[in-house]
Amino acid sequence: MDEKVVQYYRKITREGYRYSGSLENPSIFIDSVGEKIPLCSNSVNAYVRIYVKIQEEIIEDVKYLCTCKPTANVVAEIFCSLIIGKSIAELEKLNEQAFADSLGTSDEEYLEASGNIIKLLQIGLEKYKS
Repeated sequence: MDEKVVQYYRKITREGYRYSGSLENPSIFIDSVGEKIPLCSNSVNAYVRIYVKIQEEIIEDVKYLCTCKPTANVVAEIFCSLIIGKSIAELEKLNEQAFADSLGTSDEEYLEASGNIIKLLQIGLEKYKS
């Protein structure tokens, strides 16, 4: 595992998972298992669930539940920090480079998980718009 990912994971385990949890009546609910987009492993028990509240086309709140390896937890935390307060139009521009810049790494496993969480977001946005 990449050293930057390890450092960030240690930080969130010490300081707490800021975005961990769920939201009642989310505007968007995305489940990695249901969408068949793996974020952490191919384990039957591994999943990421993302809850997003939108108010006037702005991300008001975001939470996640994750039973994955550390890299996926780091990606989920960074994902939440990147989208909170953003407009839907800004979300459509989210890319892996934002994740790389946020953590200062281009680790392959980290960026692959970042790409997959972006795919989940795109699915969620399509459902929200329709």
